[in-house]
Amino acid sequence: MAKQDKPLAKVPGSQLMTFKIRNRKGYAAVCMENLTEGPTVSVALERMSKALKRIGYTL
Repeated sequence: MAKQDKPLAKVPGSQLMTFKIRNRKGYAAVCMENLTEGPTVSVALERMSKALKRIGYTL
């Protein structure tokens, strides 16, 4: 019998925060106790999307 996947829950935008990292190149995204970094905001958000998918959420 195949394992049934639950639909991913949507994360409200108010729980997601992005910011420029001080004294470093790049940006960071913080959401639900996850921290991701990237050279641009879009890369940081893409990495956050992958991190949230592992725990059952989506952006």
